[in-house]
Amino acid sequence: MVESFFSLVGLVFLVFFLVRMTGNPADLYLPESASQQTRMEFNQLHGLNDPILVQFGRFASQLARLDLGDSMREGRPAIDIVTEAYPTSLKLAAVTMILAVLLSILIGVWAAYRPAGPFDRVATILSLGGASAPNFWVALTLISIFSVGFRLLPTSGTGGPIYWVLPVVVLILQPFGVLVVVVRQAVMTALDSPYIRTARAKGAREASILFVHALRNASLPIVTTAGTLAIGFINGSVIVESIFGWPGVGKLMIHSILMRDFAVVQAVVVVTAVAIFSFNIVIDLIYALLDPRIRYR
Repeated sequence: MVESFFSLVGLVFLVFFLVRMTGNPADLYLPESASQQTRMEFNQLHGLNDPILVQFGRFASQLARLDLGDSMREGRPAIDIVTEAYPTSLKLAAVTMILAVLLSILIGVWAAYRPAGPFDRVATILSLGGASAPNFWVALTLISIFSVGFRLLPTSGTGGPIYWVLPVVVLILQPFGVLVVVVRQAVMTALDSPYIRTARAKGAREASILFVHALRNASLPIVTTAGTLAIGFINGSVIVESIFGWPGVGKLMIHSILMRDFAVVQAVVVVTAVAIFSFNIVIDLIYALLDPRIRYR
């Protein structure tokens, strides 16, 4: 917890100064013909005339009161804009991770049950291809084939289920590829354990051995990897959301940086960091439930 707090403080400090290196917002929000007096009034209104350390002190004071400031572009609290965009990103991440975990478990367990067999070889090739394929390249390729070529799927938007197909397919490749390898290796290790031989000697069914005995004891590395990948989804879908016009926090972040909307960028970073730290705590608690040898005070 202490390490997470100092990491959050360092991240906020870094983002505050980096975002101001993008330039003066007055260059975007005011016409080129605006007078110097108008620019000074604009900067004074948004507190940009003060020294940078004074601006950071004001921001830190507001953050301590859970006030992340107002959007320069929309004129309303930045936290409201971020919390409106987050549910869309979380839904996409949840659907993608659930499908990735289920598919990787089914394929990884079966590959571990028949190692070096034809299915194992195919699963290995698919997992390596999925884990190494760049998201932006896959997204553009699928759009060219299924949207432009065959006109089967939309290129952007969040309407019915058909709008989810391309973003989910693109996002699922990497976690699926990584998890298949982890599940396969963890289950293969578990299948060589003495308790598996004991279960077989007692006449347990192979399905029970694979999905109850072996998978449960192999769950810690799977949960660790799945948790790490899920955390990456919280702030790693920026490119995919931008390509498919998905109105989530990733697209909001890119747009806010381009518009030099400092308050929104800072709010996205703070909320994302808090979500990641909270998710890490949840993963640690899940460890204790899966492995009784682990105890937390």
